[in-house]
Amino acid sequence: MSGNEIVTDVIIIGAGPVGLFAVFELGLVDLKCHVIDILDRPGGQCAELYPEKPIYDIPGFPEISGQGLTDNLMKQIAPFGAEFHYSQMVTNVERLDDGSFRVTTDAEETFVAKVIVVAAGGGSFQPKRPPVPGIEAFEGKSVFYAVRKMDEFRDHDIVIVGGGDSALDWTLSLQPLARSLTLVHRRDEFRGHADSVNKMRALVADGKINFITGQLARLEGEDGQLSEVLLKTAGGEIGVPATRLLPFFGLTMKLGPVADWGLDLHDNSLVKVDTEKFETSEPGIFAIGDINWYPGKLKLILSGFHESALMAQAAKRIVHPNERVVFQYTTSSTKLQKKLGVV
Repeated sequence: MSGNEIVTDVIIIGAGPVGLFAVFELGLVDLKCHVIDILDRPGGQCAELYPEKPIYDIPGFPEISGQGLTDNLMKQIAPFGAEFHYSQMVTNVERLDDGSFRVTTDAEETFVAKVIVVAAGGGSFQPKRPPVPGIEAFEGKSVFYAVRKMDEFRDHDIVIVGGGDSALDWTLSLQPLARSLTLVHRRDEFRGHADSVNKMRALVADGKINFITGQLARLEGEDGQLSEVLLKTAGGEIGVPATRLLPFFGLTMKLGPVADWGLDLHDNSLVKVDTEKFETSEPGIFAIGDINWYPGKLKLILSGFHESALMAQAAKRIVHPNERVVFQYTTSSTKLQKKLGVV
């Protein structure tokens, strides 16, 4: 086993509400978790697609926003010390001789655990590729759909395309590092938070960044390295110096690499599980939340919470087969209350 591998009890793939609550249920039975998500923050679809949209069917909350639910879950799981690995996607899963799993991500991180929990919603969020000829040749070299290390953008001519929170947030964050930074959006209106829009416009007014109303047309460069971005504007095509391009065109949902893990699928889009443990056809790999299927399945967050509880009991038996699993209530168990830091 390599010294660079992260060894834990459970790997959770997906940091949406169901994946977060799984941390809680696994923590109650003393299992440690590492959580991997393709997005750059927790919350999954709930926080990414409708952070301010009210949700009305979470027990105990007549109304709560997607971001509010995420924030509350992060507070709830804080006592268990789960570690999060954002902006990366699981690319490979292999079974080791001792029955545990080695998981590798596209950020070249490697994990080893006895249990994998797939809580990836309808699949992994994957960035939408702009309809620009030849962009594939630049991807991963000078065109990026996420920022993993800000310092890799230092002293570059950066072009950011988009009008949502991701485009605005990275415009504000990368401006101090960039040699030049140009924000491009098809119109002079933005979907992001008003405060971010105001800060962006202040930087434009101060001459610290450029803003252009237009759309991507063509890319210029060689061997995967950009030199210039051509934009289609109302006044015609213009060129902007660019050595780094960040297009934020939204996200699309795909089952992703999960489809290649050899798990039994339903309609080639959802992972089949049992209703006792929510285990897949591969022992030790569980699927909870919207990514799973069983007769009578309802795609509700509260259903995923229920599935998390049963999954955790089964995971405990795999990780610690010689320990007796004692069911306890948080309302009456002093032991559980100590774990939660309430006594």
